[in-house]
Amino acid sequence: MAEQLFDKVRAMITAIQSAAPANAEELEQFRIRYLGSKNELKPLMGEIRNIVNERKKEFGQLVNEAKQAAEAKLEELRAQLDGSAVAVAATELDLSAPGEPLVLGSRHPIAATMNRIVGIFERIGFVVAEGPEIEDDWHNFTALNTPEDHPARDMQDTYYLKGYEPGAGAQLLRTHTSSVQARTMKSTPPPIRIIAPGRVYRNETISARSHAQFHQVEGLYIDEKVSFADMQQTLFYFAREMYGANTRIRLRPSYFPFTEPSAEMDVSCFICNAEGCNICKYTGWVEILGCGMVDPNVLEECGIDSEKYTGFAFGMGIERQAMMLYNITDIRLMFENDVRFLKQFNSVI
Repeated sequence: MAEQLFDKVRAMITAIQSAAPANAEELEQFRIRYLGSKNELKPLMGEIRNIVNERKKEFGQLVNEAKQAAEAKLEELRAQLDGSAVAVAATELDLSAPGEPLVLGSRHPIAATMNRIVGIFERIGFVVAEGPEIEDDWHNFTALNTPEDHPARDMQDTYYLKGYEPGAGAQLLRTHTSSVQARTMKSTPPPIRIIAPGRVYRNETISARSHAQFHQVEGLYIDEKVSFADMQQTLFYFAREMYGANTRIRLRPSYFPFTEPSAEMDVSCFICNAEGCNICKYTGWVEILGCGMVDPNVLEECGIDSEKYTGFAFGMGIERQAMMLYNITDIRLMFENDVRFLKQFNSVI
């Protein structure tokens, strides 16, 4: 009986040493058979009680030798299979083939222009403020001195959400980022110095010069003794940082419901150095933004004492700035995601 157990272990060692699995699946079967949790060597250790005392040590050593042989064989077989896999892969690899190009993305011209504008104002203390694109009637109109019966509402064609009609409580797609200014004035006591970039929507006919969705950056500064001259110098600084140190500005009287007095600002044409071109319509000037002193009614509507505080606001379209900076002739190109158009801006930071 004892000798049969010795012969069984020796036969198992021979089988282990001669094993030759052809693939990873057969190798895993080998591991399970000899080294798994229910391997064939474990029952043999239990047979040691049937061995005479004089040969128990010899039998234990033989079983241990079988286990060591299985571990060594497993490592050997793994190395062989890994080596053959590498060899096969090497024969299939064409080292003469060109490498895959690393395609670099780029800033969208709208994003690049917006970042540039925001960066200029951040350097003089303005902070970025954001608000929802789905806005309520009060923040978008009423708080900005534009009540329901105000004729200025005819200046903007508004997208109202389904189920809502113009008036108090209506939900709409914001027509300007001035609604962010209203939210900030309502929630933050002066002094306030913010810049509000974002997407806005108006029901306009899509053409080369206009779109139903576009982007704005609007600014607001409220504090004690803020004057029209403060606004003028702030915007003069912006124009020079944006368009060059030789840029000149001019302010023309205009009308906006939420500012009084109001103005539109032109800059000397940086394309033709104010000599006249198709961009400036041969006038030497290009309109870039609207601005004005915050109407006292707006301050009071938002809970700010208009006797103590004054302020100015301004706003500009990002697409218009981008079209001038990068000589883009059709606004629709910036919304079509045409790779041929976008890859022209790989150098834009």
